Amino acid sequence: MNARDQFGSEHPSGAPAGTTLDSGRVLADLIDKLDGMVCRCAIDGNRTVLFVSEGSRRLLGYAPGELVGSCHVAFGQIIHSADRAQVRREIMGALAADAHYRIEYRVLCRDGSIKWVLERGVGVRDENGVRVVEAFIQDITDQVAIRQRLAETESRYRSLFENSVIGIFQTSADGRYIAANGALARMYGYDSPAALIADLQDIDRRLYVAPGRREKFKRQIAERGYVSDFESEVFRHDGSTLWIAETAHAVYGACGELLYYQGTVEDISVSKRYREQLEHQANHDPLTGLPNRNLLRDRLEQARAVVEREGGAVAVAFVDLDNFKVINDSLGHAIGDELLLVAASRLKGCLRAIDTVARYGGDEFVLILHCEAVADTLQRVFERVLREIARPVQLGGHELQVTCSIGVAMLDGDQGVDELLKNADAAMYAAKSAGRATFAFFEASLNSAAVKRLRLESALRHALARGEIEVHFQPKVDAAGRACSVEALARWTGSEFGAVSPATFIPIAEETGLIEPITEFVLRTACSQAAQWHRAGFGPLAVAVNLSPRLFRSGSFAAQVAAALADYGLPAGCLELEITEGTLMDEGVDAIEQLRALKALGVRLAVDDFGTGYSSLAYLTRFPLDILKIDKSFVSRATEGEGEAILSRAIVTLGRDLGLRVVAEGVETETQWKLFAGAGCHEFQGYLFARALPASSADAWLAANTATASA
Repeated sequence: MNARDQFGSEHPSGAPAGTTLDSGRVLADLIDKLDGMVCRCAIDGNRTVLFVSEGSRRLLGYAPGELVGSCHVAFGQIIHSADRAQVRREIMGALAADAHYRIEYRVLCRDGSIKWVLERGVGVRDENGVRVVEAFIQDITDQVAIRQRLAETESRYRSLFENSVIGIFQTSADGRYIAANGALARMYGYDSPAALIADLQDIDRRLYVAPGRREKFKRQIAERGYVSDFESEVFRHDGSTLWIAETAHAVYGACGELLYYQGTVEDISVSKRYREQLEHQANHDPLTGLPNRNLLRDRLEQARAVVEREGGAVAVAFVDLDNFKVINDSLGHAIGDELLLVAASRLKGCLRAIDTVARYGGDEFVLILHCEAVADTLQRVFERVLREIARPVQLGGHELQVTCSIGVAMLDGDQGVDELLKNADAAMYAAKSAGRATFAFFEASLNSAAVKRLRLESALRHALARGEIEVHFQPKVDAAGRACSVEALARWTGSEFGAVSPATFIPIAEETGLIEPITEFVLRTACSQAAQWHRAGFGPLAVAVNLSPRLFRSGSFAAQVAAALADYGLPAGCLELEITEGTLMDEGVDAIEQLRALKALGVRLAVDDFGTGYSSLAYLTRFPLDILKIDKSFVSRATEGEGEAILSRAIVTLGRDLGLRVVAEGVETETQWKLFAGAGCHEFQGYLFARALPASSADAWLAANTATASA
């Protein structure tokens, strides 16, 4: 049985919350969520399991029901055969002494892997007075591996040193060398033992780098009678330093008086550096050299201790590089890594020595800032971070510019490290939602928003497979109001959230990469439906598909388009691919080759949302475009005054003069339609004519509004 079975999962009829059973359920949940496994075993040869928590799945791969009562496998058999006897001896010995035990051993997991575990337990009597063992077992495989690597390293180097000539010394109680051998003299950089003895008359000041080291040496000998592997950094005669390990004891006279200290010295500089390198690798990011998650957690715990002891304020900030994935995917990981190095350097330059910059993973960094005047200090720091990160940088022949979003949480004594990081992460997503390139402070309400976003992302990952993503079609009409094309748009109606706005799920799809399979689904559905309408007699109706920046940069997208056209027999000239003005400007010269590859298929290319950017109109002549779609925000303002109307007519004229087919988006009133129709606009799209419709409803609309079908 698992913890919930053991402690109960429901209130009995009429039992109020807060009863013993309710507390048992809470305890069961806590036990099942522990990073390890809680168990109760009989004291027998096979360690028959009487109870085990859900942690057995994560640790061993076995469900509780497979272990309890040795139903599937006996726990004693899971223990590595080489360790079973030792485990049994230690446990039985502890039980005999009525003591707690702590033992490390190996286990065989269900998948055949071997793990090291730490078991801590004690003998108790159960509800029936029968003596059993209760224990907590956790995975220590990684710790054992690190320990073994360190032990192997130290063993190798210590073997080298033990086979070399070792320094030998005698020193007086007042800190003078009174005897030394040649090896020690050479180690410290002297020509002879005599030169060493003559020069080192004050060991504490002249030898040890750290003050008070000699006193600690003497104190340990006084307390324990000896020192072993007493590690210190010491000066050589030329002022350079090395690390030594001293093993020594005190020598006393017949009357108990201290005569001198004597012992051996080894040069451990190489092993010390190697050990420090291993420790550094375990605690630092290999790319940037910044503290990694392990060291970050340690620094956060230290910061908590400082705040509790001395007061003050500590802020934790999540820094996420906006659109880093775009650069990484399009220019390659080498450029991405270089950009991360630049970002790491700039972040370090924004902080003081007492603060911390850590790399959390991917394009995320975490800052720990110690501050007094909280609001004023932090605002200045984060404004500087935003400015520094946004500075352009030349990498691999490209001028790159990224921004960052920053989420900030303040440390207080009641928060754990995980909660603090979660709060900062939630604030960072709030900053992204606010438009990016800004910072936001954590508020309690953000947690619920972050949880909802995670649930949305999780549901979206399964939406295609569940058939929850549909393609709706919004008609576009000519100046006479007859249908001439449609735009295919993704719509999501999920079992958990109902109808989800594209403004909500499309950004999530872009960030997670789910936009790629969604766009391919929309593309193929659009081609299939358009081909059906052609066969139904609606004429050469064109269908438009929005092109994600991710797919636009994909080297395989042109092949996907060609395959969709071929599979459904749709003429290439009847497919329009819409690329936003912002995407064209972000990609620049790199976009031309991608557009040419698509253009070579015979499809038509449209610039979408025209009028939302601040770019030069010259790009309209640089790219192989066929269609210009005027953004709905521009269309809505066109009837507000004569100036707006003049500008609208000028844009339509510009598009026509460039040989582009001009489409007005978001037309909602007769006045807007007449204005743009009078200016010479070719097509119109908006709620005035029709909303986006399911294919079945679009059939009826097209039948009523298509000249060919009506004839």
